[in-house]
Amino acid sequence: MENNVLFKGIKSALVSCIDDNGNVYEDDMRRLMQWHIKEGFTGFYICGGTGEGPVLQKETRKRIAEIAVDEVKGTGADIINHIGAIDLKTAAELAEHAAKVGCDAISSVPPFFFHYGEKEIFQYYDTIAKASGLPVLMYASPLSGTAITPAMIDRLMDKIPTLIGLKWTNPDYYTMHRITDLKGGNINVINGPDETLLLGLTMGAQGGIGATYNVMPKLFVQIYNLFQEGKLEEARQVQFKVNKLIDILIEHGVENGVKQILCDIGYNAGYPVYPSKRFEADELEVFRKKLEAINYREEYL
Repeated sequence: MENNVLFKGIKSALVSCIDDNGNVYEDDMRRLMQWHIKEGFTGFYICGGTGEGPVLQKETRKRIAEIAVDEVKGTGADIINHIGAIDLKTAAELAEHAAKVGCDAISSVPPFFFHYGEKEIFQYYDTIAKASGLPVLMYASPLSGTAITPAMIDRLMDKIPTLIGLKWTNPDYYTMHRITDLKGGNINVINGPDETLLLGLTMGAQGGIGATYNVMPKLFVQIYNLFQEGKLEEARQVQFKVNKLIDILIEHGVENGVKQILCDIGYNAGYPVYPSKRFEADELEVFRKKLEAINYREEYL
């Protein structure tokens, strides 16, 4: 593509608001997206790790995509749909559906569980790219079990014209910076680790996508805006502030904690998909007390 840097700014790795049968709490999902857009988000990354896409039924994933695309109409916000699946047939079907309903791009982790080589990884991305015709962002996460190198990305982009870059969910910022230099800088790199958004921006990322963005959107928008204004010390202080909440979420389970917070502030996000962790009553009480101790409602919302 002539310009690969299509996505910038702050986007939530949107929580999937669903019940235990995979039915979408549509009103809550729409209200959550409205809140995020109001706070300044430029788009949404749906059905990724935070959205629990790999463990959702494909019909649920399709419905989430349909709702998300409909909700952002006229707002200027974009939808990046993570269509990754353990089997290529499902991933290709979801990729085709993403294009049909109007998503702006698709994304996927590399094929996982089995140990695939670069040839097989190319075949996977080539297939989903052709199935959708949309821009493609690789989801580079250590959880996939695939070592993503700058040389691999360079070769894949040469072979797949619609592969525009990647979401980099990895603390190795030296490698991320090397990736941002590929193709003369004509590559879309988006920061993944929430706790180091500011670091990712300083190392060349054009934006951020994160799980904890769901529950403190204004603060992540502040970090991005302060960075753009060159106010690095102010941005650092906001980053340190959000990390206090991230510390609590890591201790008690990020997916579990984010969904619980959303439920507590009025969005029915449901529970994490089994067998993911859910709060026992005593731990929930401790979790809520820790949120009170950092004045979550007063200072983070």
